[in-house]
Amino acid sequence: MAICRRSFLAGVAGSAAALEIAGRGATPAIPLPSVKLGKATISRLILGGNPIGGFSHATSKLDELMRRYFTVERTADLLLHAEEQAITTFQSHYSPLVRDSLNLARERGSNIQWICLSFADDKEYIKDVIALKPIAIAHHGTRTDFAFHYGTPTPDVIRDYMKRVHDLGVLAGISLHCPRYLPRIEDLGWENDFYMTSLYYITRTPAELKQIYGDTLVQRDEPFAHGDPARMCEQIRATKKPCLAFKLLAAGRVCWSRQSIDAAFQFAYQNIKPGDAAIVGMFPILTDEVRENASLARKYA
Repeated sequence: MAICRRSFLAGVAGSAAALEIAGRGATPAIPLPSVKLGKATISRLILGGNPIGGFSHATSKLDELMRRYFTVERTADLLLHAEEQAITTFQSHYSPLVRDSLNLARERGSNIQWICLSFADDKEYIKDVIALKPIAIAHHGTRTDFAFHYGTPTPDVIRDYMKRVHDLGVLAGISLHCPRYLPRIEDLGWENDFYMTSLYYITRTPAELKQIYGDTLVQRDEPFAHGDPARMCEQIRATKKPCLAFKLLAAGRVCWSRQSIDAAFQFAYQNIKPGDAAIVGMFPILTDEVRENASLARKYA
């Protein structure tokens, strides 16, 4: 058994190294469809940062595997390879890893644009965030949902944060998972420039979970209900503001086959607005997910 495990890990390491090397110096890919976000032009496929931060939305072991895989060098390689596949924009939380990787990629010629996901009370790193020249800062989706679910923080705190982000000279966005809150924010007339919209409502309250499952879930588990993407896309189409749809692959739960991945991309692009984009996290440890996802975006975007 130990021999099998060592063989597996060696194979994974070899595959990762091969993908990193393959991504360097390749012929530039066919451009991806693009849209405007403020004054910026962004590809309709955006590289998501959850795998880089070790946020698998699955298990703690997968979180740890992601964190161990994404060194500064590998993350910079990922950013450069994304650009080679015509992905012009990267979205993630701020972290020292993201900072160092962005700086290394830029030293190596990267022009990738960055959208930062942040919190209303995240004052410690804001100077570091601005130093990296993001094109936009979006308020974290779980915190947005909780503000409306439980009043912590209050929604007014998030609205004030939008104003502070504008004062920093960048676009201000609001991320959310609950489709009911997008029209509510629209009715309140907040000054956000765009939304980040999860296709799966993973922050349901205990009462909502009991309503659809008859019970709550095990600790730290998240609900991925089949009808969620259609419900969020209905709200996405109802707002004139740009929306960046994320979790279209249900954090890997619909990745059982090429056909299911293809169907998820097709559904997302056919059900968001022509001026919207999609964010997809990529973990190229086994296959070249960057190239694969860019190909699907060209097919459906």
